[in-house]
Amino acid sequence: MELSKECAHRLLEIKAVKLSPSKPFTWASGLQSPIYCDNRKTLSYPEIRTFIKEGLVHLVRTNFPSVEVIAGVATGAIAQGVLVAQDMNLPFIYVRSEEKKHGLTNIVEGLVKPNQKVVVIEDLVSTGQSSLKAVHALQDIGCEVLGMAAIFTYVLPIARQRFEEAMIELFTLTNYNTLVQEAIAKGYIEAKEEETLIEWRKDPAAWAKKFD
Repeated sequence: MELSKECAHRLLEIKAVKLSPSKPFTWASGLQSPIYCDNRKTLSYPEIRTFIKEGLVHLVRTNFPSVEVIAGVATGAIAQGVLVAQDMNLPFIYVRSEEKKHGLTNIVEGLVKPNQKVVVIEDLVSTGQSSLKAVHALQDIGCEVLGMAAIFTYVLPIARQRFEEAMIELFTLTNYNTLVQEAIAKGYIEAKEEETLIEWRKDPAAWAKKFD
């Protein structure tokens, strides 16, 4: 819990995560949300970059001790994955969002052998769709995916369902619930805004209709 709170505090401090309950952000998918997360910003702060790297390494070593290869999800988790792989002295690969349209048309870049045990690194998990697409791409080429470690998850019900159906374990440094509590404690938002933030997490589509 202390690690989760500290990570949430650091993300809020550098505005890698922004909360705006009354004026929602629009995601690339078109979904309106009171939260916007850009964990790429953490790479610009050496101390926070190291904190996150060490946190992810801890998650991997604790939960997936038999890991043989680290895989990053393009593009947001490539840098984080490299840092984790370097620290653990393990091979690194990354998974594209789609196959290349030229050359070898790879979707997985780097050297990995069939049956090798892989842990996937993500920067954030929203609905779980793109994260699990990377997992399936690795499984399709014969990898044994042990699970995933990420910086942040929105804890959306649809993501939980998808990970359960895929039988993939997900461990994160922090999450939406912890971040909301930390934002209130540190004065980034008012306590009265907590209810609408919780309402969004339970049903983002229904919440967004208020702003149509």
